Amino acid sequence: MKIIIMPVGPIEANCYIVFDEQTKECMVIDPGAEGEIICEEIQKNNLSVKYIVNTHGHGDHIGANQYLKEKTDAQLLIHEEDAPMLTDPAKNMSVYMGVKINKPAADRYLQDGDVLEIGSNKFVVLHTPGHTRGGICLLGKDVCFTGDTLFQYSIGRTDLPGGSYNAIMSSIENKLLTLDEKITVFPGHGPQTTIGKEKASNPFFS
Repeated sequence: MKIIIMPVGPIEANCYIVFDEQTKECMVIDPGAEGEIICEEIQKNNLSVKYIVNTHGHGDHIGANQYLKEKTDAQLLIHEEDAPMLTDPAKNMSVYMGVKINKPAADRYLQDGDVLEIGSNKFVVLHTPGHTRGGICLLGKDVCFTGDTLFQYSIGRTDLPGGSYNAIMSSIENKLLTLDEKITVFPGHGPQTTIGKEKASNPFFS
């Protein structure tokens, strides 16, 4: 498995291109903006996009969904609780960012425990509400893509519609901090970390 990290958009949301080196099959996690640049990277590596996955429905994580969908015809996936955000600029907050993201709708809804396969790699969907009601993380072998649930030494904000401090704390404590401490965390913004580092040093938990 290989991971290409691309901070995109004005607040540099991390878009991840995750692919199997043998089959060249890939998924794109949180294409928030700059669809042309994301597609250039996909083409440069001769990849075939199987899934476009949104960890949640905020505009800075879904802004290039339509562009990638039109270019790749990949399936667009999001948790069912956040699915209405994809087509509602007020709910996805894009209307407050000077744009109006209102398409496309999801092809498939994700639920806790679903498994996504990319070549020989498997990723388990963890429903981690708190930043939004339908926030998810994707757990693979030695890696976890945490969206805006868990960051290096911080957690996702909970003051936006659908947010809940109690819910996000419960999600992290019960779904993430119970994982192997060596797992590398790839968050929705900022640098990578590990579960062990966050258990030891994140001020919300340590």
